[in-house]
Amino acid sequence: MQTPAVKAQHFLQNEKQFHLGFLPTEQSNLLTANLDKEFASSTAAGVRNLQLVDRNVLEMAEKIFLSAKFDQLKSTALKTIKNGNRIIFSGCGATGRLSILLESMWRSACLRDRQLEKYADQAASIMTGGDYALVKSVEFFEDYQSFGRRQAEELEIAPGDMLIAITEGGETSSVLGTLFESLDRGASCFLLFNNPADILVEHLERSRKAICDPRVCVLDLYCGPMAIAGSTRMQATTSEQLVAGAAVEYVLHELAGKPQLDYPLEYRRLLDQLEEEKCVYAIADYIDLEVETYRNKGYITYFSNEYLLDIFTDTTERSPTFMLPPFRKCGDETSPRPWAFVKHPLLTTQEVWQQNLKRPLRCLEWSVEDYISLGAPASVQSDPPQINGEELCKFQVGNENIGDRIVSGNDVAVLFSLGEEESSITAAFRNTAEKFSRSTSLTIGNRTGDHVINCTFPDGSLKLMEHLAAKLVLNTISTGTMTCLGRVTGNWMSFVAVSNKKLID
Repeated sequence: MQTPAVKAQHFLQNEKQFHLGFLPTEQSNLLTANLDKEFASSTAAGVRNLQLVDRNVLEMAEKIFLSAKFDQLKSTALKTIKNGNRIIFSGCGATGRLSILLESMWRSACLRDRQLEKYADQAASIMTGGDYALVKSVEFFEDYQSFGRRQAEELEIAPGDMLIAITEGGETSSVLGTLFESLDRGASCFLLFNNPADILVEHLERSRKAICDPRVCVLDLYCGPMAIAGSTRMQATTSEQLVAGAAVEYVLHELAGKPQLDYPLEYRRLLDQLEEEKCVYAIADYIDLEVETYRNKGYITYFSNEYLLDIFTDTTERSPTFMLPPFRKCGDETSPRPWAFVKHPLLTTQEVWQQNLKRPLRCLEWSVEDYISLGAPASVQSDPPQINGEELCKFQVGNENIGDRIVSGNDVAVLFSLGEEESSITAAFRNTAEKFSRSTSLTIGNRTGDHVINCTFPDGSLKLMEHLAAKLVLNTISTGTMTCLGRVTGNWMSFVAVSNKKLID
């Protein structure tokens, strides 16, 4: 067996395409350089410090929404749908979960409006590692273009389809693999990323190949370093959700004959509302609750209905980002429990996935022979990951096995809602919450509750601003909580799971 020193030397000498520490998205943001000290002074001060960096997304958006390339993104998406073809989102990690979320948002919007219902199946998504990776990271998959190509092949991308490939760094191999396979198959291809294109072209061959291909429309969404250095689940993914979501919502409004929205204006309004004193203190008070719970060895269980996927996109990322225990499967009595988990108070696990995805599970069923043909490392060939639909459903995100979340005497049930919640969901939560030591509500919208972040939203078919509000609030909560618990130093992730080659560097 190789020693760590030998492995490190091999990486330094032979893995130069993964020496990515020079990328701006991996650098420290000066605005939050003292984030740990801000939170030490007061939780509200820390929240305000984190919120500063979200303004950088607005500055980028005001430029990109006026660009010819964004017009091309919108017009191609509209043409694709009108011609009966599909818009396919592709991503890995945070952007993979975003891709699944965007597909779900499209399907949900179509099914809410009878005149749009016929378009529901004209969206799809590719998450590196399949749907399984929505709840647990599939290590090292992102480092192989061949894996992305195979997933694009399995989705049967064809001429007339449109691929929106989303990679925060602009270099994720698996996502670029889906792009190259889609190009080979004659699809219209767009590439969204968050580092300056000229830096990527200069330093990374795989990025240069994609960016310089005349068949690819490139949208450089660079908005500076992240609030937490290298944590691209934050502003990078926010910018991609805003831009890709706006293009898709534009299509829905054109098809339904609804007025178009001014997205820079609406995003500015959202930031203004979240920065109001009452909202800052509501977020800070909720962070204090989570911090107290974890310090007392308790567990947090989020319960939700329509916004379960939004919670997953944040809670799954907490595991590698802050080296927390990942979600564990039913029957696993040896792995530590995740500090935070997500459940639905009424539905079974299978029903949860059907309701939130609006389609069957899209998991990977690859054999040993498949991994060999794809050039997977020997460790994967000898022990292929179990990431099929049956394994995914072992993470019981429905109303089963509540007892696994009530074990410490300090466990908290949290009802997360946005806008008006159905009375049946509220009643089911109350019945379940009686079993916990404590229960509370975390609400975004114009209503009452325990922790209320008051916001109003435009009439968007995709509910884009609502989903962005959920993302911004959850990112702030999870980051603030971990900073208070000492897992951030300055604004660097000082507890991080090294699960891919970029993190090794």
